[in-house]
Amino acid sequence: MSLFIVTLDNTIVNMALPAIRRDFGSSLSELQWTIDAYTIVLASLLILSGSVADRIGRKRTFQAGLLLFSLGSLLCGLAPGTGPLIGFRALQAIGGSMLNPVALSIITNTFPEPRERANAIGVWGGVIGLSMALGPVLGGMLVDLVSWRAVFWINVPVAGLAILLVAAFVPESRAPHARRLDPLGQLAMTILLLTLVSGIIEGPRSGWGSAPILGCFTVALATGVFFVRHEWRRDEPLLDPRLFASRPFSGAIVIALAAFAVLSGFLFLNILYLQSVRGFSALYAGILTLPMAGANGVFALISGWLTGRIGARLPLMIAGAAMVAATLLLTGLTATMSIGYLVTAYLLLGIGLGMVNSPIVSTALSGMPPAQAGTAAAVAATSRQIGTALGVAVLGSILSSATTGPVQAGFLTANRISWWIMTGAGALILVLGLRTAGPFRSAPR
Repeated sequence: MSLFIVTLDNTIVNMALPAIRRDFGSSLSELQWTIDAYTIVLASLLILSGSVADRIGRKRTFQAGLLLFSLGSLLCGLAPGTGPLIGFRALQAIGGSMLNPVALSIITNTFPEPRERANAIGVWGGVIGLSMALGPVLGGMLVDLVSWRAVFWINVPVAGLAILLVAAFVPESRAPHARRLDPLGQLAMTILLLTLVSGIIEGPRSGWGSAPILGCFTVALATGVFFVRHEWRRDEPLLDPRLFASRPFSGAIVIALAAFAVLSGFLFLNILYLQSVRGFSALYAGILTLPMAGANGVFALISGWLTGRIGARLPLMIAGAAMVAATLLLTGLTATMSIGYLVTAYLLLGIGLGMVNSPIVSTALSGMPPAQAGTAAAVAATSRQIGTALGVAVLGSILSSATTGPVQAGFLTANRISWWIMTGAGALILVLGLRTAGPFRSAPR
């Protein structure tokens, strides 16, 4: 249930952006912050939340996460303007950081028998496809029939029920040896992400050469250097730089950044295109993106099966090729593009996104000793969220730089540049899959 509402939040909020812009008169950068306030905080706190849960108890941390997520969702739905909405999204993300990684630890400890654990994790993975498939359509229905505020309120009863079920059924567990907390590293990581994304988002409005923007990038660079040096000296770092000595691990992290930048960029720009440029209703826009979500869910299962039998290389190559094909089609986007053309591109993109997730984890773990598997998986999860934040920031800023006045003005020109960038990201996934995922292997007999 926690995975359902957190994953749903990634797609359903994008459906509400045009309605939020109409109600509050929001600028494009404010819409970017509505998404990125959530993803930056989530990326910053995922590893910390896992360490805290190991130390004080996973059940207790999980319940606190559900409570904060539902409170943040309720307040988002009551927000009187874009500024408070952005702040409440950050509160939502604090709760969200305590859910997915902690829930996966709960599953691992609740099902010690390998076969049962595999089945439980299979159900866990299937929920991702279900929530992605329902997100656009459910979001469109709520926006059209109720209000954009309902896309946040829907989380509250689900989280409330989950809190009761956790209290009744989930056992408490802790790690035998909890990693020491790293508050200085945590602060540096948060400042790095916040200043980097702030500079990218606010650059078009303030001017790329202005003092505030140059200041953001300078602080981000200095904090990044400090963060690496600080983590290198610690016995139990928040994020161990030594992990990146593994070529498969480094390749998996870059692939995760590229793939989720494509996903978030697509969701952000495509919904604005369908509703603001084409004039489609939120529900119709959600129905149009359903083929992408469906293909994502189906090919995620195929990818998991292929990765388990022959390794990660082929799924990653298919993922990269499908993303390149989809984004190349979308470089030709016009205000009168046929629905069939759009759906074909969405299907290809869904295939690519579905194929990429399972091999990211497999590749990240392949070069790691078992003792570092948990840390490697946490870093891979963090890289997905960083990629999501950067996708919205970079591609949204390209759009912002090319438009003056309404979003429609200059949208298609800016969109074309963005799709070419996403084509490059797909090509990068294809190359890294070939070079870092290891050789093909025979299916087990």
